[in-house]
Amino acid sequence: IGGNVATVATSSPGVAAVAAVPPGKGEARGTAASVPPLGGNPGNGYFLHSAPRLRVSSPSSKITHSVGGAVVVEDQPDVSAVLSAYNQQGDPTLYEEYYSSLKHFIECSLDCHRAELSQLFYPLFVHMYLELVYNQHESEAKSFFERFHGDQECYYQDDLRVLSSLTKKEHMKGNETMLDFRTSKFVLRISRDSYQLLKRHLQEKQNNQIWNIVQEHLYIDIFDGMPRSKQQIDAMVGSLAGEAKREANKAKVFFGLLKEPEFDVPLDDEDEEGENEEGKPKKKKPKKDNVGSKSKKQDPNAPPQNRIPLPELKDSDKLDKVMNMKEAARRVRLGPECLPSICFYTFLNAYQGLTAVDITDDSSMIVGGFADSTVRVWSVTPKKLRSVKTAADLSLIDKESDDVLERIMDEKTASELKILYGHSGPVYGTSFSPDRNYLLSCSEDGTVRLWSLQTFTCLVGYKGHNYPVWDTQFSPYGYYFVSGGHDRVARLWATDHYQPLRIFAGHLADVTCTRFHPNSNYIATGSADRTIRLWDVLNGNCVRIFTGHKGPIHSLAFSPNGRFLATGATDGRVLLWDIGHGLMVGELKGHTDTIYALRFSRDGEILASGSMDNTVRLWDAVKAFEDLETDDFTTATGHINLPENSQDLLLGTYMTKSTPVVHLHFTRRNLLLAAGAYSSQ
Repeated sequence: IGGNVATVATSSPGVAAVAAVPPGKGEARGTAASVPPLGGNPGNGYFLHSAPRLRVSSPSSKITHSVGGAVVVEDQPDVSAVLSAYNQQGDPTLYEEYYSSLKHFIECSLDCHRAELSQLFYPLFVHMYLELVYNQHESEAKSFFERFHGDQECYYQDDLRVLSSLTKKEHMKGNETMLDFRTSKFVLRISRDSYQLLKRHLQEKQNNQIWNIVQEHLYIDIFDGMPRSKQQIDAMVGSLAGEAKREANKAKVFFGLLKEPEFDVPLDDEDEEGENEEGKPKKKKPKKDNVGSKSKKQDPNAPPQNRIPLPELKDSDKLDKVMNMKEAARRVRLGPECLPSICFYTFLNAYQGLTAVDITDDSSMIVGGFADSTVRVWSVTPKKLRSVKTAADLSLIDKESDDVLERIMDEKTASELKILYGHSGPVYGTSFSPDRNYLLSCSEDGTVRLWSLQTFTCLVGYKGHNYPVWDTQFSPYGYYFVSGGHDRVARLWATDHYQPLRIFAGHLADVTCTRFHPNSNYIATGSADRTIRLWDVLNGNCVRIFTGHKGPIHSLAFSPNGRFLATGATDGRVLLWDIGHGLMVGELKGHTDTIYALRFSRDGEILASGSMDNTVRLWDAVKAFEDLETDDFTTATGHINLPENSQDLLLGTYMTKSTPVVHLHFTRRNLLLAAGAYSSQ
């Protein structure tokens, strides 16, 4: 096929919002408007897919299954149909020659084109190898692999290891990594000049084999303008499916914060008797300027207040907010001249294997998830953990008394530590609810459990993932929570629904970490496919795809103002992203091992990162995000210029004796708490 076939961009995938379809009617493709509301009644069995996998145009098997009255039709690319794309083969003995002649051409081209065209090496290598294997030229495939696999970039080593084990046609049938590689087109971003050069070369050479692969399996995102330099390309590549298409990061994202609800803040502790006899509040006192009036003006980038239904504030929540504001008034302003103190909680003798940690927002409790399937909750303050009394004892209590909340607690149960039993596999994620009444834990056993911190018992087991669940997190407003696992999807749940409200599908490998945006309208997921995706909670769409990490992502943190995202991975780099523009804006190098913890200070001046290399590092976030060059050209072409300023931004490195850092948390007054289990090497 002549012409600019490879330049045809596909539109962003629609959301298949599936409502009750009579069997046999095929797929109900709804628009975003027909997405079920978040507050839908449980048991409706809604599944939301926004899978950006490009389907191969071939008959695909439809899988229908009925869930609570709704029939769900899923599009599954048929393996045999996908593989048959490898049938039109050339002469197997010439493959090495084809590849090396292209390699020679690219290496001899001008510097400005060489960097861009070098991106072709890896996807072509994989597809040519798979084509040889599929057509049962095993010896040619082996020699092709051995000759060229050393030329590929170092960050593809893990993928190449999987590839080298596929030596027979039968192996290809069940291997999901490779199925993804064939069904989702590998995305390359190349300038028009470089593309024309490549096309001319391949057509002159009559090198149809390579041209066919380019057309069949690659998606070339062509832009007008200067070709990108080697540094610019290196910063962005490395994920399983190449870069993100530029289109993928164009959707509008409401990254602003929601307006805080207004209520009166008592000035001092002595006006606790705020209500007079009739229960009417006393006259309002003039508010302190700096406390209650933080976000009175609506943020122009904020989502509408009622875009997604959020739970009402209870009285206890309001009290907590007041406490929070009082604490905030005493908060330390951090900066390069004023670094936080760091308090490190070391788990000693954790022979059970510490696999997850979380700390409550008010820093009163700490939870550990362990490989022996237990969840352990500690009180960090002198106040011990107590359970509510039994029903028989509760009936004797005077419900009108002022200290009823104290009286319902059973002093006999007071202890510093509570152990929660229920999971049947290692616990990989834990999360406290904002109101400290509940605790989530997720495990290798495929379930997410909700525990009551009033009774220290399990309330619900959420079953949806059939494989290990790697992470879970409560929404900053409570009620909703997200989980992500080995089945490559993230799920959004509400505590009172036993089925997920949304399913976010699109990652090509395990979803390793999940985070809510501060306004709760978006969820970020990091994956072993080396990409980060941002999902819209309202309709399940994927609104951002960030590529650039060279290893699985293990930590995510949103800045308190909601504008930026920091991500950490096994490659030891922290990458910084501007959510509104969909661009990488910084890279912090310094750690030498996987980064498992990232946290911004309460006002966003400092970013703390904790790693397997046994260090906590503090970075100057203000400086990292100031004077960003987010002009239209950069946004349009993705020509990012990352300053090499990691050393200027690094404010401090703090070594532990031999404790990998698993969790970081800033208290309301900006003291940094860190946690990890001591490992005696």
